[in-house]
Amino acid sequence: MSDNPFSRGSRGAPPAITIGDPVPLGDRADNRVLIPVMEGGPPRPPSDIIRALDGQTMGTTWSARVIAPPGVDEAALRTAIDEELAAVVAIFSPWEFNSEISRFNAAPEGIWAVSDPLWAVLNAAMDLGDETNGAVDPTLGALVDLWGFGPPGPRSALLPVPSDEEIEAARKVSGWQKLRMHRDAQAVVQIGGMKLDFSGIAKGYAVDRVSDRLTALGATSHLIEIGGELKGRGVKPDAQPWWVEIERIGGSPAPRTVAALVDLAVATSGDYRRAFTHKGRLYPHTLNGATGQPVDNGLASVTVLHASAMMADAYATALTVMGPVDGPEYAEAVGLAAHFVARTEAGLVESLTPAFAAMMDEAG
Repeated sequence: MSDNPFSRGSRGAPPAITIGDPVPLGDRADNRVLIPVMEGGPPRPPSDIIRALDGQTMGTTWSARVIAPPGVDEAALRTAIDEELAAVVAIFSPWEFNSEISRFNAAPEGIWAVSDPLWAVLNAAMDLGDETNGAVDPTLGALVDLWGFGPPGPRSALLPVPSDEEIEAARKVSGWQKLRMHRDAQAVVQIGGMKLDFSGIAKGYAVDRVSDRLTALGATSHLIEIGGELKGRGVKPDAQPWWVEIERIGGSPAPRTVAALVDLAVATSGDYRRAFTHKGRLYPHTLNGATGQPVDNGLASVTVLHASAMMADAYATALTVMGPVDGPEYAEAVGLAAHFVARTEAGLVESLTPAFAAMMDEAG
């Protein structure tokens, strides 16, 4: 499983989502509208001024709409956001030679202590690995590199697809069941050649981290987007929620969908984002650790809404790995609000979980 947010344009970076002013609700009669169930009304925003900020990070772009309290100016907001994003890159980017993950990936066999943030995210990923039987797997860096989606860059056009022997060699140093963690020492065992990769969870983690930092500054109403992963907190000065348009694959049977992100995040995983084609077959960036190959199960797109952007990000990738049958069944069983688009002989077909359907207001 991989959805690398740190690449510098390799194989096409995930498209960013513009979070400008949305279409007014009155113009949405033909759209699908998602409204989360809430207990009580959200608190008033800390001021009447919405500040718009943007920038670049992790090989993609970020955008923010922030309502800060008096005394917290735009420069302070930008500094806070930049600091959080720089911290994420310094820990989790395999594209940075001196990042913490790069140092672990290049380390010889042994037991290596890790930082609090890396430990926390690794624990979350491993828990999800156990929960999803490996559909979330933070140990697939060797396979990510082998398939041309990692720091070494795309494979040669002369050998675009790895051999079975190469795949098996990478699998020997991959797999969440092989990873050993020393909890008392907050340390991880490097078996030699294992490469951690948090591509399917890092952008969501970064969104949560920025959101928490802004909240700590008193900017309790904001909308954050990093490379297509979004999270909204609070409401705007007019008491309207942060409306965002859900990413949609071309030709999807689903109508245009807008969601009210009130203390809610949304993430989408799609086979159209970063991929290459060889002999008529599409090879997407999302890898299945059980086979060591890119997923090839017919799922074109999975969208998940969750209170945590990190969890939405991870679950979207996990459901993609599970496929068009097991994915929806699992999502329904654990109560996820999820939407699926599958490629079938009859064309693109959508399905959605009861939790997703419960948020729908078809009337607009």
